[in-house]
Amino acid sequence: MTSFIRNQFTKPALAALLLGLAAWAQFPDQPNPREKPEERRLPNGKLQSEAILKADYEANLKDLTSLRTRLNAVEEELKKTQGQVLSLKATKDLEEIEKTARRMRGRMTRY
Repeated sequence: MTSFIRNQFTKPALAALLLGLAAWAQFPDQPNPREKPEERRLPNGKLQSEAILKADYEANLKDLTSLRTRLNAVEEELKKTQGQVLSLKATKDLEEIEKTARRMRGRMTRY
């Protein structure tokens, strides 16, 4: 009886082990996720990551200017209406402010 039970558990365990080894053999050169990846350089010699950070910085400054302009426009619209009704243009400006803020947050949290 014990040999019957042993055979019943040994065969599936052996099959699972062989399947695991076969799967591992297909992908032997997996990079170690803890290792720092090799940094890429642009044709001009600068690091790609630094160029991306600089472009993101400049885009953030441009978006901040846009945010200030839109916020001032919404503020003026609120002062005109004295809080009675918010115009459709001001509502669209507020939506654009939200989109721009999300885009900026995405760029800032990328690295």
